[in-house]
Amino acid sequence: MATKTANTKPAGLTGKMEDSEFHKFFVDELKDIYWAEKHLVKALPKMQKAATSSDLAAAFEKHTQETQTHVETLEQVFALLDEKAVAKKCDAMEGLLAEATSIIEDTDKGTHTRDAGLILAAQKVEHYEIATYGSLRTFAQTMGHTEVADLLQQTLDNEKATDEALTQAAESMVNEAAAAE
Repeated sequence: MATKTANTKPAGLTGKMEDSEFHKFFVDELKDIYWAEKHLVKALPKMQKAATSSDLAAAFEKHTQETQTHVETLEQVFALLDEKAVAKKCDAMEGLLAEATSIIEDTDKGTHTRDAGLILAAQKVEHYEIATYGSLRTFAQTMGHTEVADLLQQTLDNEKATDEALTQAAESMVNEAAAAE
């Protein structure tokens, strides 16, 4: 049976567990996605500018605003955990954003093919974020960080909605227009 003190919960069951490897890993991964979101805020306007379709450009503008909210939400998460909001370079997001830049460079300006490529790049980012936020939410639940889990769930729900909106844009107009070029 786990021992309890007056101010702590059973070790390994719930609570902050600041000294556990799992908690340290959780915070490290929060730093990783924090870096990712901060860099995505900078990359999305470039994708917006590169988009041919005004609807896709508007979607990237909306996504930029939502991503800034994700940054702020992560800052709330860090505060709830009594941790400093520090970004740790995210190699995965760096690679995904480099791929988005490559798509812009490798496609012709003003084409629907470029838009299809931009949607592909954006959905790769969304899927990475969905996987990350889903796992982090589960980690938070496991450690008893209910309020943190709720905030991460809100971001996860938003990421899923953005992914669905990108799918709808691709299926409703962009892919067929690209195929006709």
